[in-house]
Amino acid sequence: MTRWTAFAGLATVVLLLLLGLARLSEAQFAPVDEPAARGGDRYGDGNADRATGATGGTDTAPETHGPTATSSRPETPSRPETPSRPETPSHPATTPDADRSLSAPERSPVAAAEAEASLSAGVLLANVALSQGVFGAMLVAAAVWADVPAAALGLVPAATPPDLALGVGLGVALWLASEAGGRFAERVGIEVNEALRGALAPDTLAGWAILLLAVLPTVALFEEFLFRAVLVGAFGVGLDAPAWLPAGVAGVDPWPWLLAVGSSLAFALGHGAQGRAGIVATGALGFVLAGAFVLTGSFALVAVAHYLVNALTLVVHEFDPAAIGVRR
Repeated sequence: MTRWTAFAGLATVVLLLLLGLARLSEAQFAPVDEPAARGGDRYGDGNADRATGATGGTDTAPETHGPTATSSRPETPSRPETPSRPETPSHPATTPDADRSLSAPERSPVAAAEAEASLSAGVLLANVALSQGVFGAMLVAAAVWADVPAAALGLVPAATPPDLALGVGLGVALWLASEAGGRFAERVGIEVNEALRGALAPDTLAGWAILLLAVLPTVALFEEFLFRAVLVGAFGVGLDAPAWLPAGVAGVDPWPWLLAVGSSLAFALGHGAQGRAGIVATGALGFVLAGAFVLTGSFALVAVAHYLVNALTLVVHEFDPAAIGVRR
């Protein structure tokens, strides 16, 4: 029991670290205020940018910039001290810089937003694979040390053909449901943050191969091991509430389902970078996967389903054969 308590403590620490990293990702991929970032109508009155003096629509701000804004034009010529461009020769090496400095306030929000959300796909993928791979290895080693039953983790039997087939079917069904939910959200005006998904998309065939064959499997294996095998299965053993239930007895013991709800809430919070709509959708997805784990006791089934949801989403929305090799 002492070893199991230590294992549960380590799993809790890993979960908290993961949620902390997710919180950092929320700030990195937070949606940008489009009208403000693009120098558009920030004030809702047709003016592009009052702070920089840029005009839009019928704005008359240039006439009020001087100290004598109320004087008439015949009595007080506007800006007599400013020479015209033909009278002031410009140096070809400095003029472009001067022009850019004048227009920088209008473009700087866009540049800042793009710089903030344009992490290298390779660096981001390596970070995801490394962090989740290390966390996963720690949990597996701790589970072995704590003598957590393999059956509680859904590893006995390891992977049967029926489990794999059910995993494929469940993954495709969950992806279709996710697509339908995304379209419904767009139709009713609910914002879905897709910045993280776009940042994960590689721009080379080799990058896509690494994503589909290494990174996404690592993500699916780690997240299913933590959120389903550990938080539902292993924790169920510690609470004397095994997550695998005999046929016909599902729903009698409330503990596995309570653990499924708790792990799904944590799973949703770990995907905060996808926005509020993404959190809700991810929580629902997590609960379906947790329910499948409770009913079948198969880790392979939920891992395959999880992988397919991620892979299909990225391939369908981000893979563009015509753009391979060209950086967006």
